[in-house]
This record gives sequence, structure tokens and C-alpha cells, in this order.
Amino acid sequence: MMFRTGCAFRDGRGTDWSAGDWWAHRRHVALQMFLGATHRLLQGGAVDQQQFINFIRQRGLAVIATRGTDGAPQAALVGITATGRGELVFDTSRSSRKYRNLSAFPQVALVIGWDNEMTVQCEGTADIPTGADHDRCLQAYLAQYPDGVERAHDHDIVHVRVRPSWLRYSDYRPGSFTVEETSLGH
Repeated sequence: MMFRTGCAFRDGRGTDWSAGDWWAHRRHVALQMFLGATHRLLQGGAVDQQQFINFIRQRGLAVIATRGTDGAPQAALVGITATGRGELVFDTSRSSRKYRNLSAFPQVALVIGWDNEMTVQCEGTADIPTGADHDRCLQAYLAQYPDGVERAHDHDIVHVRVRPSWLRYSDYRPGSFTVEETSLGH
């Protein structure tokens, strides 16, 4: 039970909290409960694939960097998910700069997660999957974004798969500083 005392809070154990400290503490506790096993995404230089998949799915957004036809970098925010194989999937319009860039230069870089000072940087190769790969990637995407069903029927929309070849996990939170990299066989 919480009691408000002036500008501060007193919890059931008699601890006084300023409003800012209380909310920071609650966010920290909630984060620890929510992330559970994703605290350490990479261990000993080897990727724990399920933790990587969970990290991506929990965040759902990434910034993707592509190379324009003039060689200039271009970045965009995308809704993203991961397949059970650890491939990253997002949708885009065939008329977008992103699609034109990926068609000419399939190497991409992504940043996933920037909240709570935990992030994954990723490099890989993008493609437009076909056949059973397309169906599997689409299924993963629609599980994350059910509203994508409407867009999936639009002939202008394509689902892009990124097969990661390099990852860097960074945790800059006080007391848990970690930076770990790994190369993958894709």
C-alpha cells in the first residue's frame, strides 16, 4: 500500500520515495519482470537464438539503414518481427526508397531496441522471399502485426526478409554494462 506524503510516497515497508525515484524504481522492476531471460541476449560470443527472437518480437520496431542508388545512406523506421529461424521480417511499399535501395544493394544494417539502454545492432542481407519461405515469413509478420493482413493483399506491399550475418548486443544500464558481438553463418 502506498501513502502520499507531500511530494513523496511511502510504501508499505516505510520507505520514502520521491515521485521520480518511485517511478524509476517501478519501471526498473517492471523491466526486469518483462525481460526475464533477455537480460543477456548473447552469451560467450554465441547467439542464443530464442533470446534474440524474443528481443526482436518484444520491441517490434527497428531503424533500417540502406544504401541509396547514389551511394548515400538512408534510414527508415519499420515494424519488424523475427521468424522462428531468427530471420527479420518487415513490409514495405514497392514505391518506397527502401524497396528501390534493397533491390540494388541488399546489404542492410538495423538497430532494434533503444529504450532502457539495451539495443541490438544487426547487419545482414535482405531479400524478397518466395514460395514456402514467403509463407513462413508472412505468417511470422502477421502474428506480430495482425493489421498487416489488409496490407498483405495490396500488390504494392512486399515482405522483406533479412538474414543477419553480424550482431552486437549492448546493455548500457548501470550495473549491467555489456557489449558483445557475434558473426553468424548466413
